[in-house]
Amino acid sequence: MIRVVLADDQVLIRSGLRALLGAEAKISVVGEAGTGREAVALAQQLHPDVVVMDLRMPDGDGVWATRSIASDPQLTRTRVLVLTTFDNDEFLIAALRAGASGFLGKGADPEQLVQAIQVVDDGGALLSPTATRQLISHVVRRPGSLPDPALLGSLTPREREVVAFVAQGLSNAEIADHLVVSPLTVKTHVAHALGKAGARDRAQLVVLAYQSGLVRP
Repeated sequence: MIRVVLADDQVLIRSGLRALLGAEAKISVVGEAGTGREAVALAQQLHPDVVVMDLRMPDGDGVWATRSIASDPQLTRTRVLVLTTFDNDEFLIAALRAGASGFLGKGADPEQLVQAIQVVDDGGALLSPTATRQLISHVVRRPGSLPDPALLGSLTPREREVVAFVAQGLSNAEIADHLVVSPLTVKTHVAHALGKAGARDRAQLVVLAYQSGLVRP
């Protein structure tokens, strides 16, 4: 069971998300927050698997709340999935730096939301094509905001191949199918790539892949 906290300052949105996710047998909404501080407090209290986070909230916005959760040593298992309208690039960049594991547009359909929660819960990164284009176009112009993309040069050919698939948004299972290997083998390659690149998570690895030219938008 994936335990989820919903963080959005609009009650109607939270209610809609709760109703939608309530129909999923493998997902349980364990709490709701209307402010950034409430989201952090609930995460610390409930230790959910995923926090579905709005970026614009009072009393500590979603970026602050994401950073607080991602940096808490007691919440290393908790992932943050950001729901956004993609109308503010600075918020997206800040959320990525803060430790968000994925971004999904508020116009996404129910199946996409459920899949996104499952992906980030499984340790993956979810960057939609829209989010990826916006993130890359801005991060590339900000040297020093992430680890040096040149570090990807130390990857083995297979690791580079795996990272390219990761940057395209494929899950470990999907990459395993492409390469005809086990998902565990893919997971190992990803872990090695993260370590060599000095990336915190798959989301950063995706950005580095675009920065380095390994893949292109």
